[in-house]
Amino acid sequence: MAGDYHHRMEKNRIEAFSDGVLAIIITIMVLELKVPHSADFEELKQLLPIFWTYVLSFVYLGIYWNNHHHLLKAARKVTGGMMWANLHLLFWLSLFPFTTGWMGENNFKPIPTAVYGIVLFLAAVAYYILQTIIVAQHGRGSKLAKALGADWKGKLSPLLYAVAIATASYNPGISNGLFILVALIWLVPDRRIERVVDELK
Repeated sequence: MAGDYHHRMEKNRIEAFSDGVLAIIITIMVLELKVPHSADFEELKQLLPIFWTYVLSFVYLGIYWNNHHHLLKAARKVTGGMMWANLHLLFWLSLFPFTTGWMGENNFKPIPTAVYGIVLFLAAVAYYILQTIIVAQHGRGSKLAKALGADWKGKLSPLLYAVAIATASYNPGISNGLFILVALIWLVPDRRIERVVDELK
């Protein structure tokens, strides 16, 4: 009983720390939206690329926050590997403000768009590593592993990011379309993990 309480406390600390980091990331991103120096609509219009990249990144962070929450709830215990995997994920997410601002400020030019895609790709890989570590605690035949199934979203996303990175050099518009597509795929709610978490309580 004491062991279960200890593990819950450790998980709560990791989740609270992660939530705090994500909150700071969002705060830094919104600070990139500079207030126009005049009431001229044209000056506001110039901020639209930055605003749209902020919206896209905000949606991505919301998706990670939601899935990260359920994933940590499913963890049976906190291990050193899990903690480092979580930090690894937070590292790539912490680069969102930089890549978001750079792409927006440069109106979706090829190199900033490609770098944005690289960070999305590496964040997806980091999340997959964390997920793999937590699933391993339950075993391949566990309810959690079955709930994830083939994990087509997790496998398709890096592939689409790779295509977006490759196409950024000659058509950043396609790249941004793929970024939006991946976000839309993940916005579709999947209650399977949530149900498993409820059963584990």
